[in-house]
Amino acid sequence: MRALYLSIALRLFPASMFLHSQSSYLLKPAKNSFMQSNYPDYAGLLTCGCAHLWYATRMPVSAITAHILQSLRNPAAYPVKTRTVELLQTHVSWLFLTESHVFKLKKPVNFGFLDFSTLDLRRFYCHEEIRLNKRLCPDMYEQVIELHETDSGASFVGNGNVLEYAVMMKRLPADRMLDILVDSGEISRDEILIVARTIADFHANAATSPYISAFGSLDLIQSNWRENFEQSLPFRNSTLPPHVSKTISSYVDDFINSHAALFTGRIENGYIRECDGDIHLGNICLFNNTAYIFDCIEFNERFRYSDTAADIAFFLMDLDFHRRPDLADAALATYITVSGDTGLAQLVTFYKVYRAFVRGKVESLQLQDAGIALEERDAAQKRAIRYFRLAQGYCLRDRLSPTLFITCGTMGCGKSTLAHQLAFELGLSVYSSDIVRKQLAGLQTDLSVQVPFGVELYSKEMSQRTYHQLEYLATSELALGHSVLIDACFGTAAARAGFARLAASRNAHFVILFVQCDPDEQRRRLHKRAQSGTSVSDGRVELLNEQEIVFEPPNGSEGEIIPVSTRLSSEQAVDAIYKRMFRS
Repeated sequence: MRALYLSIALRLFPASMFLHSQSSYLLKPAKNSFMQSNYPDYAGLLTCGCAHLWYATRMPVSAITAHILQSLRNPAAYPVKTRTVELLQTHVSWLFLTESHVFKLKKPVNFGFLDFSTLDLRRFYCHEEIRLNKRLCPDMYEQVIELHETDSGASFVGNGNVLEYAVMMKRLPADRMLDILVDSGEISRDEILIVARTIADFHANAATSPYISAFGSLDLIQSNWRENFEQSLPFRNSTLPPHVSKTISSYVDDFINSHAALFTGRIENGYIRECDGDIHLGNICLFNNTAYIFDCIEFNERFRYSDTAADIAFFLMDLDFHRRPDLADAALATYITVSGDTGLAQLVTFYKVYRAFVRGKVESLQLQDAGIALEERDAAQKRAIRYFRLAQGYCLRDRLSPTLFITCGTMGCGKSTLAHQLAFELGLSVYSSDIVRKQLAGLQTDLSVQVPFGVELYSKEMSQRTYHQLEYLATSELALGHSVLIDACFGTAAARAGFARLAASRNAHFVILFVQCDPDEQRRRLHKRAQSGTSVSDGRVELLNEQEIVFEPPNGSEGEIIPVSTRLSSEQAVDAIYKRMFRS
């Protein structure tokens, strides 16, 4: 078996880049390799254990210069009729969007797990991209096309010297991409189930063999995780703080050590197959009741040969990331029904952690690419942080016994921001008094209601109805064994006592999140909220003054109180909660 692992490794990476240790079959950068002798920066990275993160800035010079990129903005450079050409880029590719097609050039990069450093490699992987993506998009991927040198730069037509190779594919409608549909709320449950069934059918027909099955071994799964943690070290001060990484690594080690038989069973039962490897929402288009799943992993069979559970988990994780866990649950149920893979439920969280971590790493890699615009890198950094936070949240969910969380604090202190961050990470249902109150009154939830403190929509009677409905919603969640978060002021001891009794009646833990904010900052937020006119909350500065007079702070006799200061970021505030609940 060790020989098989080594043969796998050598198929993934150039043999000259690695040393073979007699004590283990781990891959290590060679200290006297061609890389070190020809690229001085590589030697420096060896000393800090980061040679595997030697990025594109020191790769061989590409024929694709700024001048070439600019010349490819000319519609005449393409073999299809178009009036416009749009350039997009990721950390590994340039994409030129015409009106009907996309032309994708691979960047000359080597991330260790991905090597496009030579023209021959880029050409090979262009052909692999066509071959592999035809499995799920048979009519979309058309051909590998040559990029020719011209007097004005470059063109995909003509017969000049070949500069590069590109993948030519049909363009799908941007407004039908799944990430757009989910974020806009225009997706239906039935459409999500189309995707789930498509993935299940794909997995049923995906290739497998003894060679492919070896990629499901514990040794390779652990190796993948080691690589992920090592490659993420440069981001410990930007997107992956050490305490988040430690939580995830501890979970991974504990799960693997206690579920060895489960992983072995997946191999024996034929669930290790040639999968897609990159099924996130941005790679799915729903058009004419068909799910087009494109842009699979072509550059590394180690990421494509995997447990089918890992493949579907990517899709489910990204639904969670886009705040639609309800759709993820529906998709999972349908996938299990169609595939018959009842053992998936035991593994899905583990592989969601893996997928969220990988996605966080991939987004973080964009921070290293100076060719990507600063605002795009800033957006990538925010996404990376969220993916890593989601991975951490998955790890903590199994440690969370059924809990009724309530927020407590005056208007504008940051209760809702905190509630939504905590709910996102721990997968909690969250119910807001602002929304429920307006629903009970038959009003649009985003309608601003300007009334004095304590009257009409905010009268004592209406507040009692609102809290009663919130109690009903909390009861429904707790009855299912779920934790739940109620986002409301809870400004009286009596209101909090009712929910404490509810938690006790369901044998649930009761936690009061006492949210506090700097007074000046709190008033600034209320002013900003009033000016924007987009908040579901009707809080205003003049109302805050009256609310503070009657507000009853919680005390230790009411339950577990976790004070939270929102002078911190929402992530730091949630970490303070975790410290009390999981790390004390």
